[in-house]
Amino acid sequence: MLFTVLKKDLILFFSDKKGVLITFLLPIIMITLFAFAFGGVAKKKSAPKPLAVLVVDKDATTTSQELIAKLDAMPTIRLIASEEENALSLVRKGKNVAALIFEKGFSDAVKADKDLPIELKYDAARDLQMRIVHTVLKEGFKYHLGKVDVINTIKLKTTSLIKETSTKAHPGLVQAVGGTAIMMLLFSIAAIGGGLLDEKEAGTLKRLLIAPVKPLDILLAKMGTAMVVSILQLTTMFVFAWLAFGLPIFMDLLSLLLLILCISFAVSSFGVFLVSTVKTRQQLQGMSTIIIILMSAIGGSMIPISMMPEFMQNIAVISVNYWGIEGFFDIFWRQLPLITILPKMGVLLAIGLGMILISTALFKKNIIAIE
Repeated sequence: MLFTVLKKDLILFFSDKKGVLITFLLPIIMITLFAFAFGGVAKKKSAPKPLAVLVVDKDATTTSQELIAKLDAMPTIRLIASEEENALSLVRKGKNVAALIFEKGFSDAVKADKDLPIELKYDAARDLQMRIVHTVLKEGFKYHLGKVDVINTIKLKTTSLIKETSTKAHPGLVQAVGGTAIMMLLFSIAAIGGGLLDEKEAGTLKRLLIAPVKPLDILLAKMGTAMVVSILQLTTMFVFAWLAFGLPIFMDLLSLLLLILCISFAVSSFGVFLVSTVKTRQQLQGMSTIIIILMSAIGGSMIPISMMPEFMQNIAVISVNYWGIEGFFDIFWRQLPLITILPKMGVLLAIGLGMILISTALFKKNIIAIE
């Protein structure tokens, strides 16, 4: 009798495709993503791609130029010559991790064995990369200047171009709130979209089609519902973060509200896209769980983008999570003007429109099948 019950339960379990997918496929996907993110998956150890660091040579002497060339030849960093104003702007916008500045008098300081007038200005939101760059540069100076006690004579001054203040959020808080908010929103909208499948199974959808209601109107109405819920959910999350953790949501309220609208539009479109590709709620639950976890992992909700290898950073741009989180960093950490954030909002709107177009075609096929 025991084995009979055991056999029955196993048959029931493996007949549930959704349960099997979540039990076996989802962990495999997550292990693969985290393995690539944290490294060590290749059989042959390959050197990581050098970290790009901007360099400003205000000394412009043979000594500074030769040292820059030697540092650039190191395998772990790549120095990119730039003007100071442009370099600092790129770091502030999160385009580069740091800018190494050689002040005037560097050559004279080397000859006189004095403290070197050099400074490393960085983005504190990319603290892990900054620590690597700082360590590599210190060792590089020590080796290429050929001084045993160089560790005592070189004081590589570091300055964060963006500092936490009473009107600026800590980058860790921005990552936690922004990343979690978008990931949870994706799950909520997938569940709302499932209501359309429930209506299909209950026969409500057939009755709507008999009435003078266009299939596209049904789809857009469901998306409208999802968007209203998305706006309310995101707003609630940020108000909570303000009350509980002091997130300065009123610092640039207009940019925040516009970004919330764009994220809500993109996520709602994604929700109706998921619904239009499946036939039952069970299929939706299985597929949405895998896709949302995958998008959140590569998009920065689970692992900060700066910690990922380059190829994962490149594919992160396909996810709503990436553009939303970057937008939140622009508002709360980098404090960029609205005109600078608008391109990211534009990408979110483009993602939403693309999803709507695809969903419309797929949904019409499902409607025709019902009729």
